[in-house]
Amino acid sequence: MNWFSALVVYLLVWWVSLFMILPLGIRGQAEEEDVFKGSEPGAPVQVDMKKKFWLTTKIATVIWFAICAIILSGILDWEMIGEFFNR
Repeated sequence: MNWFSALVVYLLVWWVSLFMILPLGIRGQAEEEDVFKGSEPGAPVQVDMKKKFWLTTKIATVIWFAICAIILSGILDWEMIGEFFNR
């Protein structure tokens, strides 16, 4: 696997991980009974994106290392995947 493929795999894993992490810990204004006039009651009270980006990065890095280890070990390669889908 070259560096560009590794980068693409990391970005894809990071993006999917972000969408898994985003809803964690979100409480709406209606749930907190703190609805601002003119806003959507389901809007989040506090998002804390910096914390979520760091958590996403940590999780994505662990998953990415596992994927790279599997690919580099030879357990899984692109030819095997191609043969599987060309059946």
